[in-house]
Amino acid sequence: MTLLWLKALHLIAVVCWFAGLFYLPRLFVYHAQAGDVDGRERFKIMERKLYRGIMWPSMLATVVLGGGMLATNWDIYRTQGWMHAKLTLAVLLIIYHFLCGHHLRALRDDRSTKSHVYFRVFNELPVLALVGIVILVIVRPF
Repeated sequence: MTLLWLKALHLIAVVCWFAGLFYLPRLFVYHAQAGDVDGRERFKIMERKLYRGIMWPSMLATVVLGGGMLATNWDIYRTQGWMHAKLTLAVLLIIYHFLCGHHLRALRDDRSTKSHVYFRVFNELPVLALVGIVILVIVRPF
């Protein structure tokens, strides 16, 4: 029963985290395009609240709950290639999360040199990770 609760809560945390991973870079696109000071200031507030209030807690919950599931079945998971690939993608998402924080600070301090086109491409990266993770967890191809 505990494992089912861990899975359910982990999935909820993942969904919340991905909502932020998808939306924050989209805000960066709009922020980079904003032509007025008031608009840029509004985006700074929205970005900060999303990153600190939703993304950080969701990422931490995702990692802690995922770690709990790993711990309960470590002897099985440590031999599964799909799990190693999934964990690699999860680490890449954590790096992406921190890169979002870097871009947030650069935009906040008005020192970002990235264009809205860069952020449009940057915005698509978590989709690739999500597709890979879902296929690995559901299909378990290896």
